[in-house]
Amino acid sequence: MAQRFYDTQSAQVRDFVPLTEGQVSLYYCGATVQGLPHVGHVRSAIAFDILIRWLEATGLRVTSVRNVTDIDDKILEKSAASYGEGFTADGVYLEREPWFALAYRFEQEFTRAYDALGVRRPTYEPRATGHITEMFELIQRLIDAGHAYPATDDSGDVYFDVRSWPRYGELTRQRVEDMQDAPDADPRGKRDPRDFALWKGHKSGDPDTASWASPWGRGRPGWHLECSAMSTKYLGGTFDIHGGGLDLRFPHHENELAQSAAAGDGFANFWLHNGMVTFEGEKMSKSIGNTISPHEMLAMARPQAVRYFLGQAHYRSQLDYRPTSLQEAEAAVERIENFLTRAQQALGAETPTAGPDDVTPSGTRLAGASAGSADRADRGLTLADRAPAAFRAAMEDDLNVPQALAALHEAVRAGNTALSSGDLESVGALLDQVRAMTTILGLDAVPNSGDGPEQSSPELDALDQLVRSQLEARAQARADKDWAAADAIRDALAGAGIVIEDGADGARWSLA
Repeated sequence: MAQRFYDTQSAQVRDFVPLTEGQVSLYYCGATVQGLPHVGHVRSAIAFDILIRWLEATGLRVTSVRNVTDIDDKILEKSAASYGEGFTADGVYLEREPWFALAYRFEQEFTRAYDALGVRRPTYEPRATGHITEMFELIQRLIDAGHAYPATDDSGDVYFDVRSWPRYGELTRQRVEDMQDAPDADPRGKRDPRDFALWKGHKSGDPDTASWASPWGRGRPGWHLECSAMSTKYLGGTFDIHGGGLDLRFPHHENELAQSAAAGDGFANFWLHNGMVTFEGEKMSKSIGNTISPHEMLAMARPQAVRYFLGQAHYRSQLDYRPTSLQEAEAAVERIENFLTRAQQALGAETPTAGPDDVTPSGTRLAGASAGSADRADRGLTLADRAPAAFRAAMEDDLNVPQALAALHEAVRAGNTALSSGDLESVGALLDQVRAMTTILGLDAVPNSGDGPEQSSPELDALDQLVRSQLEARAQARADKDWAAADAIRDALAGAGIVIEDGADGARWSLA
């Protein structure tokens, strides 16, 4: 079966063929860092993390981009309300938290949540405030093409002219006449109330630091403009996949598509949207008190169980949280872990080692490789090839994780049966399959604690330098096709109990 994804724009499941052979370019919307991450943010990040891991497991090189929106109306509003300048009743002076400090503080909270749940860092994670120049260029292209205009009320706003673009509404299949007005600035400056802001003129109540000099006056970018400017900078005018939560389809992604296409870019070839998280069948809402945060989940269950729960549903479907959800996820994770432990104990010295022998397209090794996997890599086999056919078919069918998990648990059941009968040959084969599947799903990449990596020490620093030098030497040996030298380094590292895991930012090692 060829890889297939449901494309939101065409409303069809289509065969996925990368624009560039062997490579995939992916952009998915990250956070507007106005507050702590909620469970929907993390569910989306895990869904796209699984997608990236799967594509890489099939032998593709993935360039991923996840943005950080670090300037917008809500960030400014929360900064203004953060403390309220003045003296407390105790005579303590409280200064308002600057908007950029508030944004950075919450950005770090998102990073901690992602790291705690094994979400790998993207290839690039650009901030909106670092790409103002690119936004100027895009706005000017739209003005020159007749699809954007400065506001008529001298506010400094610049708007996209939705009536000038006949394709507006194509992503969500809507007519302009049926759309709500865009909530931007004073409608007197617009030609049409549905026109949306590309550039927002500086307002007297906003801090001066939240504005930039532009050809249209001081101001700041519109939300939709940011993603178009950043995605095309890092991935080009046309790229493979644009993703995000289902709630972003309109107006955010609709407006992104319109402004990018109107400027002459092909933009995304596929649009993938993940479903929302509900609480016992109802939309989560702070007003009715039925919300749960990633931090609360991590206080209730191990990170492995939280990741399992948030990643177990089909990415397009609704994920419903119930009081027993994390307990059920914990039980599922324990079944997998118990088999891995029993299988390793039964096989003893014959255990397929989690050594650094599976190779990604970049030439780095993957954790969880088994003995002899270097031979498989040399024959052109991928990590996906180690998984059973049912797992591969599920993942190729629009990333059907529920069916993939069914294949994982079937392998665990078969492995337990083989353990009971003493069939160690089958145990070894099934152990290899289970390791491949858990690696692809990211279940083996979750830290044992959500508190982050181990603390450094002089001993670990020295070991790190030694291991990295060996990895560099082996990479060069493989590039030179000196397989004997490469295998010698491999065997030395595995014999020393060194496990290597490939990531978006290169190879990382750990002690087995």
